[in-house]
Amino acid sequence: MYQIRTATVNDIPLIQQLTDEIWRPTYRDLMTPEQLEYMITLMYNTASLTSQMTEKQHEFVLLYDDQRPIGFASYSTTEETGVYKLQKIYLHGDYQGKGVGKFLLDSVIERVKAASATILELDVKRDNKAKSFYEKQGFTVLKEKDTSIGNGYWMKDYVMRRPL
Repeated sequence: MYQIRTATVNDIPLIQQLTDEIWRPTYRDLMTPEQLEYMITLMYNTASLTSQMTEKQHEFVLLYDDQRPIGFASYSTTEETGVYKLQKIYLHGDYQGKGVGKFLLDSVIERVKAASATILELDVKRDNKAKSFYEKQGFTVLKEKDTSIGNGYWMKDYVMRRPL
């Protein structure tokens, strides 16, 4: 039985644990080990996650299979009225391809629609196989975006959108 619950700053250690368990297998073929560690340190350290939750107003949700935490997502408003951004969505590999990612995404969509969102936007690495998952969920590519994240590393993404 899958359950979603809203995360708080008290859940940061759990989000960090899930990141450790999910990120490495997800990205090992998409970036160097050095970039992977740099990005985890940059985006998932306690101060960064606290800032995301408090200052940047990112809402985090945790996904459980009974008592086992298996994934998380976060979303936020944007400067564009009615447009929300899916900041993160991660799921243990052994649950992928079974409709669980769709369940997590649909849960986020329900939450942003309740907050008057009309569009959900996300960034996905251009060579990430998750792009096809998002396309199956109704997202289309709006544009390409290259973002320097420091230390000589770049995020080369597609910006995708889905009307709600």
